Amino acid sequence: MMERRRMDAALLVLLLGHLATALEVPLDLPQPPTITHQSPKDYIIDPRENIIIHCEAKGKPHPSFSWTRNGTHFDIDQDPNVTMKPHSGTLVVDISRAKAEHYESVYQCTARNKHGTAVSNNIVVQQSRSPLWSKEKIKPIVVQEGVSLVLPCRPPAGLPPPIIFWMDNYFQRLPQSSRVSQSLNGDLYFSNVLKEDSRNDYICYARFPYTQTIQQKQPITVKVLSMDAINDTMAAFYNDTDLFSEEPADERKPIFLIPSGPSSSKTVLRGQVLEMECIAEGLPTPEISWTKVSGDLPAKRTSFLHYQRTLRIVNVSESDAGDYRCTGRNRLGSVHHTIHIVVNAAPYWISGAPRNLVLAPGENGVLTCRASGTPKPSVTWAMNGIPIENSPKDLSRTVDKDTIIFTVVQTGSSAVYQCNVSNDYGYLLSNAFVNVLSEPPRVLTPANKVYQVIKNHRALMDCASFGSPIPNITWFKDSRSSTLDGDPYILHDNGTLEIHVAQAHNSGKYTCVARNSLGIYENHIYLEVKEPTRILKQPEYKVVQRGRSVVFECKVKHDPSLIPTMTWLKDDGELPDDERLIVDADSLTISSVTENDSGEYTCIMNTTLDHDSASAQLTVVEATPTPAVDERPDPPTDLELTDQKKRSVQLTWTPGDEHNSPIQKFLIQYEDIMHHRGHWHNLTEVPGTKTTAHLKLSPYVHYTFRVLAHNGVDFSRPSVPSRVFKTDAAAPDENPTGVQGFGTEHDNLVISWKPLSGFQSNGPGLHYKVSWRPVGGEWTTVTVANNSKFTVSGTPTFVPYEIKVLAANDLGDGPEPAIAHGYSGEDLPIAAPENVQVMVMNSTLAEVHWDPVPSKLIRGHLKGFKVHYWREHSLHKHNSHHMEQILVFSGNHSHGMLPGLHPFSLYSFNVRVYNGKGDGPPSHTQQFETPEGVPGPPTSLTVTNPSPDSLTLEWSPPHVRNGRITGYSLKYQPGNTQTSHPIARSPPRHPPHKALPVSPFGNVTSSVQEGGALISWEYWGPEKNVYVEYIVENSEDEEEWQKELVNGSQNIMLKGLKGGLAYRVRLVAKGHHDQSLHQSKELLVTVPAVASRQVDIATQGWFIGLMCAIALLILILLIICFIQRNKGGKYPVKEKEDAHTDPEFQPMKDDDCTFGEYSDNEDHKPLKGSRTPSNGTVKRDDSDDSLVDYGEGGDGQFNEDGSFIGQYSGKSVSRDTAEGHESSEAPSPINAMNSLNSFV
Repeated sequence: MMERRRMDAALLVLLLGHLATALEVPLDLPQPPTITHQSPKDYIIDPRENIIIHCEAKGKPHPSFSWTRNGTHFDIDQDPNVTMKPHSGTLVVDISRAKAEHYESVYQCTARNKHGTAVSNNIVVQQSRSPLWSKEKIKPIVVQEGVSLVLPCRPPAGLPPPIIFWMDNYFQRLPQSSRVSQSLNGDLYFSNVLKEDSRNDYICYARFPYTQTIQQKQPITVKVLSMDAINDTMAAFYNDTDLFSEEPADERKPIFLIPSGPSSSKTVLRGQVLEMECIAEGLPTPEISWTKVSGDLPAKRTSFLHYQRTLRIVNVSESDAGDYRCTGRNRLGSVHHTIHIVVNAAPYWISGAPRNLVLAPGENGVLTCRASGTPKPSVTWAMNGIPIENSPKDLSRTVDKDTIIFTVVQTGSSAVYQCNVSNDYGYLLSNAFVNVLSEPPRVLTPANKVYQVIKNHRALMDCASFGSPIPNITWFKDSRSSTLDGDPYILHDNGTLEIHVAQAHNSGKYTCVARNSLGIYENHIYLEVKEPTRILKQPEYKVVQRGRSVVFECKVKHDPSLIPTMTWLKDDGELPDDERLIVDADSLTISSVTENDSGEYTCIMNTTLDHDSASAQLTVVEATPTPAVDERPDPPTDLELTDQKKRSVQLTWTPGDEHNSPIQKFLIQYEDIMHHRGHWHNLTEVPGTKTTAHLKLSPYVHYTFRVLAHNGVDFSRPSVPSRVFKTDAAAPDENPTGVQGFGTEHDNLVISWKPLSGFQSNGPGLHYKVSWRPVGGEWTTVTVANNSKFTVSGTPTFVPYEIKVLAANDLGDGPEPAIAHGYSGEDLPIAAPENVQVMVMNSTLAEVHWDPVPSKLIRGHLKGFKVHYWREHSLHKHNSHHMEQILVFSGNHSHGMLPGLHPFSLYSFNVRVYNGKGDGPPSHTQQFETPEGVPGPPTSLTVTNPSPDSLTLEWSPPHVRNGRITGYSLKYQPGNTQTSHPIARSPPRHPPHKALPVSPFGNVTSSVQEGGALISWEYWGPEKNVYVEYIVENSEDEEEWQKELVNGSQNIMLKGLKGGLAYRVRLVAKGHHDQSLHQSKELLVTVPAVASRQVDIATQGWFIGLMCAIALLILILLIICFIQRNKGGKYPVKEKEDAHTDPEFQPMKDDDCTFGEYSDNEDHKPLKGSRTPSNGTVKRDDSDDSLVDYGEGGDGQFNEDGSFIGQYSGKSVSRDTAEGHESSEAPSPINAMNSLNSFV
């Protein structure tokens, strides 16, 4: 009992913990060995070639290899004939110095590294054998005409068994038929012999596939004689001839030659091929038929060989067990034999072999070795090749039959586990490692990979990842506004993102994010959705006179980023190599056409992603010397029906007069006078050059045909109808379409389908065999006629069913129908979501979480969840508000947002799941409180007791308090001064309506300050593109809204508003294509007018004096600069100018203190090396001279006021550092004042 409890606890921990799935571990990470390739269990070798026994494995570090032979260690170094390939476990046996049979043994390979040991299957090595036929003398066989005969083959036993066939001396296969056929053991059976069976070269051959050799039996001579001929020749053959059939061979009913007796039994293994044969003798030759006594033959896996004498069933399953009956029948009688089939099974995996586990320290996992077989197999475990009961104990490991449970694994627990499943018919051996790793995530898909897909096709973008713990994969597009996990996106378990129908707006940059507890990894990929390739103008049918030219046009539209390739074909083959055929970008020109140019021409436009094609016919006619008037052709005549078969007939006709326009095609129509009398239907078209058509017909139709000719003018009148041709009835060729199953009540299943038309029925008595079964259960079948619906009552609630509808009529059943899937009726859910929790985000928004409801308790298709919530009362006043609101979350959600809540209130809520039938029970009602919010404005403000130096203000509390009022903020301004503080007035607030919340904006307020209007708000929507838009209140043009982007912020200062105007302000959330998705209520902001004194500064005396001082200062600085530039002996500019081949000097400008106008000539060329490059730097070279180099300069710059702020050359000088540097005009008064301030 204690052991059982420990096991239950381990299972509970496993279910609560993280279940790791199989991962492909990158080879640069530590991992135990994994065998990647090995020879088959039964390994048959060619004795003429070296023996190669494969064993390849991977791991980190790379594993070492060893072998056992017949269960004991195989020391390869001690055998000079055996070598092991480098970095591999593969053995190579050189048989040039040894016999192959010496190495027939059972081998097993072991691959090990420090993290574990993996073992291969037991590889049984046997050499192929092709023994010779034993020498024997075969006497001639003389038989009476009409009797049965068996020619034995009895080939020598080989490995593998040989392939048997009968041939003659000329190596031609002997003809076989329902009378003469070969049995499974190779013998040749004659149900009755004829005179033409006499020959002396019946030779049985055995081909051995491995050695590719053929062995031949001695020829057998057969003589077939009538009874009179036997009596005449008895003396001649008496001594050395076998004589058969002492009595005349009369007609007789069938008797089975094999198998013998009324019944027999046979055992076959699951998955193998089952072959049963029944060969009967008799005269006339018996026909063989097969049935399954206990059911139907599996149509898709069944075939009949050797003229129905052999029944073959491939991929045998347990359902094929039972009794099979073969019947031999001729006109004199019949014989039956029953074969009882027993199906056993070697072990096979139920849900696949155990998969490798990658676990992080502290995680849980499970190895499952689930297999089946008949008889039931036993399961044993080993660790690193040692039986697990003899392996070191591990407290984190629990073995429970076919399962090993790991709980809270620790570093160092890595190992390879072997699962062995065996019964009397075989075994399965599988290696699965447990690798304990701590590894941050990585994405294995190449970075910046570009996927290209055609519009309206499926797009798949990979995100293969690895990490331990297993990374969680999320996808984003472009701005990362939200994860891509809903329509039109499908996220697969392996991380692949699918767009089922890609559109142009799906193009862009996608980011795949792999995240676990150790880190995060991003990978970017790009999707390009291309326009499809389409032929806009197809080549047209052409009729051209011999010797003239013809042009086929093929104009194509394709995505401009794809490279197109145009190909032309003639009659589905390459164009002839003829210079008369000229291929251009969008046309094919044929000059001087001849009769050989007639045919079908096809243009194909290919791109790397798709293609399109179109075809047209060219007809070459003789030149007509005189013009003629074109008319539509005369109708065809002389319709005849020949070569009549069950489902086809050949129609011939004589064309009418073409009237100078060649006939392009003939249209054949038919009338079904039994089902649709008076209605003509198009059947087929044939080229105008043909006058016969082979028509494929349907059973159970009374056909009449007519033909219409078509030329370049129009269709002819219809021909006179042909005689009636009646096709025989037959079983249906098709089954109903649109099969579906659904429930209208909780205990029924309605099966419906689209019925077949009378034309499709193929015969009288159309009805349907409707079958259904619960998945994995037994089929139930009913017959339905004159209806397209059947209701199954008494079904369990919402159970998956497999459904099929078979069409049948009086002549038999149609083909095996496809299986459709449906569900019985739904009922209301019986469980509520559990673990319901609420998280209050702010004063108006809350988030509700819940656990999914188990699917079996939903009892229907999950439609979504509903959150019912209502405001109990305000926390300020305990008046009740029981106005319930409902938020619906469609789909399989586990959380949802409750927006638009009232601040400072008590709310109650519950959650319900709903399906197609309705709502389930509510969860336990819970409550939560919203925090305080911004209060509304006071309801009134009055002024009382005014006096010269004081007044009294009185106001009433706000209607909407949204919390406990802690105080009031009072703002005022003088009303009779030229300067004032701006104030803002808000539009009157209205009480909140009870409508469901739509806008994600709340608490939008404004405050007018000296710098502008401060707008504040709360926002909880998913969109990232949020704008503040504003416009003058009475503006007539609504398109003049100005907007400011405020992504990620909760407030903004609107600047540049004009005083004395009122503005309408709103917040807008926009989507990817700039469409407005959400919008707040408008806010009215008023900016008061500000009075200012206008003073003409140019008339002020102080300003005039200041300007004079600045001008004097600039003049002094210019003189000082000029003197220093012309100091003799210290800066010989003239000499340096003469010494350079390129005497260019920089003219001095007043604004940067460089020298200009300094030259003997009037070129005004700049000084070399002193002009500032485009990147804002100056490169020094040998010709650079500066005041610093001569001891007179220093770091500084000349500003506009004449101060020295820059170096002459050799340093980077920004032309923007001082305001107005680019102007050579006199400084303005304002700039001069600023310059004076900086100078002082």
